[in-house]
Order: sequence, then C-alpha cells, then structure tokens
Amino acid sequence: MSLLANPIDSQLLIIDQQTRLADAMPESEWQQVETHSKRLLEAASALNIPVIISEQYPKGLGHTVDAIKQKAGNSLCYEKTHFSCCQNTDYKKQLINNNRKQLIICGMETHVCVLQTAFEAMGSGFEVFVVTDAVCSRNIEHKNNALARLQQAGIIISNHESVLFEWLRDARHEQFKFISGLLK
Repeated sequence: MSLLANPIDSQLLIIDQQTRLADAMPESEWQQVETHSKRLLEAASALNIPVIISEQYPKGLGHTVDAIKQKAGNSLCYEKTHFSCCQNTDYKKQLINNNRKQLIICGMETHVCVLQTAFEAMGSGFEVFVVTDAVCSRNIEHKNNALARLQQAGIIISNHESVLFEWLRDARHEQFKFISGLLK
C-alpha cells in the first residue's frame, strides 16, 4: 500500500454533491467542499485521472450541482439508492475497469455515503484516501466521528493540497504551474 496518492493509480470519486444535499449543509462547509472538489477535478483533468460521480436518489435530492458538473466534463455518473457507491454494480465495475487501485474521495455526507463507500472499497482491495476539506456532513460532529472511524480502519485521511502535490511529486512536473495556480 502506498501512503502517497499517485496520478497513475488514482481515480477521483465525487460522491453525491447534489443540489438539495448541498442546500442542507452548513454554507461555509459546502463552499469549502465545492471549491476544493473543483480544484481536484481540474487537476484530475490535466493529469488524465478518471473521475466517477454518484448521485443518491436524484429524483428526491436533485442532480450534481452545476459548478461540479461543469468541471467534471464527460465523467461517468451513476445513480444509486444504496448509501455505498460500491453497492451499485455498474459503478463498482467501472472502479475495477479503470484498473487504478487508489480512490480519492470527495463528497457528502461524510458519515453516511462517504464512510460506507470507503469501507466497502477498502474491503475490495482499493487504497482509499478521504479528502477532509472536500467532504462534509450536516453536523460537524458526525463528520469528525466518521473521519476518526475511517482513520482507525486504515483509510488515509488527507486534504486537497496534499493530494494535488502528491499527484505532481516534483516542481518540474509539466503540470506544476497549472496545478499550483489552482491554489491562488
């Protein structure tokens, strides 16, 4: 298991960043998740890292927010009713077919869909990274509890800037200027 994110092995998962869920989050938390998810999406595009989006019961919770959808481009999107993305057969097949062992997870809610997806993915042999400043819950205590549980289980808890610079590894990387520019 690698403790550093690697662009050759990574997949970026955007979990349930949907309109009605976003409206239910504390505004400052959601703004941080949206900003950092967009940065990760732009970097993933520049580095040819596959992106997979999930939507929890979009009929009731709406679709992915426009700002995220725009940055995600033609990324695959799967609807689900299970809280874990890994319970959607097509979603799980895509994770496997991408042939990349690291999952970089952003989304909501941390203590429900993010947590269950992370645990099931880890159980399926993936290396899982949860990006703390790109996940949220309606209640900060629930988010913090979930992050503690994930970390205790061996899931890597990181932040978006660490992931970006781990993907680059070197200031001489051809995408360094672009990706470091995302942070300004």
